Amino acid sequence: MGEETTSLGEIHISPNAVATIAYHAILESYGVVGLAPKNIAEGIVQTITREPARGISVRFNGEDIDIDLHVVVEYGTRINAVAESVVNTVRFHVEKALGLRVNAVNVHVAGLRVSNTD
Repeated sequence: MGEETTSLGEIHISPNAVATIAYHAILESYGVVGLAPKNIAEGIVQTITREPARGISVRFNGEDIDIDLHVVVEYGTRINAVAESVVNTVRFHVEKALGLRVNAVNVHVAGLRVSNTD
């Protein structure tokens, strides 16, 4: 958990808070149509709850943050361009909101989705 001590007290940032910020940043990214579960257990939990942090893993290494994202990309878009856009958007929003350095944002493209052309 991210921690900072100030003259007024301590600040604790949970991984779930970081995941929520990342989730909203991902929704702004062009070419991303959704998030995918990280594993089968999370897929089962996903059907029961509508938690925004699904498909997102956050790890704190001292003062650095590592974020893993499992996304579904729109078929026909350049996967590399979409992944770079997601990395930049998530990094910007998390660093802006928390004032902490994001060490790594890893994008795992879990699938492609073809939109209905009708």
